[in-house]
Amino acid sequence: MSAGRLAGPAIGLAVTILLLLLPLTLRGYGIYLMSLWAVLTIAAMGLNLTLGYAGQVSLAQGAFVGIGAYAAALLTTAGWPLALGMAVGVGLGLIVGWLLGYPALRVQHHYLAFVTLGANTLLFLVFRNEDWLTGGVYGIPGIPRPRIFGLATDDPLVFYYFCLAMLLLVTLALGLLLRSPWGRAFEALRENPVRAESLGIDTRRYTLLAFAIGSAVGSLAGTVYAPLVQYIDPYPFALGMSLNLLLMVVVGGSGRFFGPWLGAAIAVLLPEWLRFSEGLYLVFYALLVILVLVFLPGGLMGIAERLRLGRRPVAG
Repeated sequence: MSAGRLAGPAIGLAVTILLLLLPLTLRGYGIYLMSLWAVLTIAAMGLNLTLGYAGQVSLAQGAFVGIGAYAAALLTTAGWPLALGMAVGVGLGLIVGWLLGYPALRVQHHYLAFVTLGANTLLFLVFRNEDWLTGGVYGIPGIPRPRIFGLATDDPLVFYYFCLAMLLLVTLALGLLLRSPWGRAFEALRENPVRAESLGIDTRRYTLLAFAIGSAVGSLAGTVYAPLVQYIDPYPFALGMSLNLLLMVVVGGSGRFFGPWLGAAIAVLLPEWLRFSEGLYLVFYALLVILVLVFLPGGLMGIAERLRLGRRPVAG
């Protein structure tokens, strides 16, 4: 096996070991940030499927995280297991995402962005105003953390490993999906919908699937987010979260499989690392993001791709 083929698995193994060992050196807030990174990476991977692979713009991913979070919160505080909350949250995300995909059959690009923006606003208003269901602005407190095979996850470190396990499972599932005929159909849809349809690909069906699956993954992230924070109200699921998830995908590398991993690290962890600059840390963070978007349109993962292509021997 060539060195290039060995590099990918070796890097993956090294990153996995780092993610397993790094939290052992952290306490309290540091472990919480690592857990939050894992949860938001799951949501960003769902958006990357919709945007990066299928080419469908969505500004509603944050609202789908909210759907999953409220489903998990309502059921677990009523005494039901988190597994049921996950099933209900993912099911609702799949259905609502499928319905949201219908406008994508008629409008594209920035028009579609405005449609999904409207959907995000509508869902946020439901979260905020339907007090009988969501608790409104008072939210839902006391969300319990699950027991996994009899093991309590109340300890922050144990719950982090639960979040990491969910991230690895989602990564494996999406990897298998993208290697399947569905994944190739998504990429064809992104590159040229007209040509994809001429090749016999049902573009209508795959557009709906892209929204449905990406939204369901976002809702799955929400079902883990709820027990992580143990209290939810509507405001985390406003437009800001959707824009933040979009930033993760674009900065990490839209259409690059591990782009959301790196993009989420930039969005979640980097602001904390820059706090030594006190009031200027947001300025430094914003400048870094602008520089990445201007000089690295392929995102940070595009750097590795450029290096790999640069080392490829020229055919003689």
